[in-house]
Amino acid sequence: MTTVTELPDGMRVRLERFGKDIQFYAPGLKRWQSSEWTPERANRFLPVSVTGTACALQCEHCKTKVLEGMVTLGDGRDLFATAERLKAQGTDGLLVSGGSQRHGGVPLKPHFDAMRRVREELGMRVVVHSGVVSPELAAGLADAGVDGVMLDIIGSEQTIREVYHLDLTPADFDRSLDVLAERGLRIIPHIVLGLHYGQFVGEWEALEMIASHPVSTLILVVLTPLVGTPMEHVPPPPVDEVTDFFALARARMADTRINLGCGRPMGQMKVALDRAAIDQGLNGIAYPAEGMVAYARERGLEPAFHEYCCSLTWAEL
Repeated sequence: MTTVTELPDGMRVRLERFGKDIQFYAPGLKRWQSSEWTPERANRFLPVSVTGTACALQCEHCKTKVLEGMVTLGDGRDLFATAERLKAQGTDGLLVSGGSQRHGGVPLKPHFDAMRRVREELGMRVVVHSGVVSPELAAGLADAGVDGVMLDIIGSEQTIREVYHLDLTPADFDRSLDVLAERGLRIIPHIVLGLHYGQFVGEWEALEMIASHPVSTLILVVLTPLVGTPMEHVPPPPVDEVTDFFALARARMADTRINLGCGRPMGQMKVALDRAAIDQGLNGIAYPAEGMVAYARERGLEPAFHEYCCSLTWAEL
């Protein structure tokens, strides 16, 4: 494996491949603003949970806390009606997500027709968070015409079992990427850095898996200990280890857009991580820390601002 000391300069790589543009994102997953940027329309892109706050896995790092901030389908569980209501209020795009079933996939199959109608009749972007993908799920998502598929990729069987409570192996996640690629779907994999109780266990393997597939954008997030979960008091991974991973990812996937996503610790660690993301040549940052727009300009970059999910790197809403 390439060692960190052998890595080329990430900023040079990004300038050669992508130019000076750097993207900042603020989707409506939470209310956010800084002195450098106040989004005009907080509801432009919203997450919808098809399961409410229910999840069969009860993962150690989440315990459904992430689902609590999403729009929940009404009693009739009608995704199209929900999207129609949100569209009338100014929403242009949806992340369709939800809790997982015991096999590791989000129950999206009942909503294929609604997703297609949301795209065709309402003209809204639809990105899904799928979990583990079967051939049948991939076929249905392709027929629905979704804009992209997000899924966490885990390279450690120990983490899959002990954190996600799944009786699966990394090969199952690799097959998910395979079936998505076979259907020509836009793939947006995520790696949670430090997922195994703040330790790096399998992240490098996950990166290698992803690098062998035709992905649209790689999203890196960092374990954020959440109140009310078994990882509440777990220290997040050290900044230098995360920074090294940024550098390795940029070198390993030099021609792929890589963004620092929504999930990462707050405070001074967020500042340090965001600066490292800029220094190591990542393409974009969701909810940038205070001062990052100015820092990007100091590094010779040209910021652009988007009120939607950092997975939609090809889109303009």
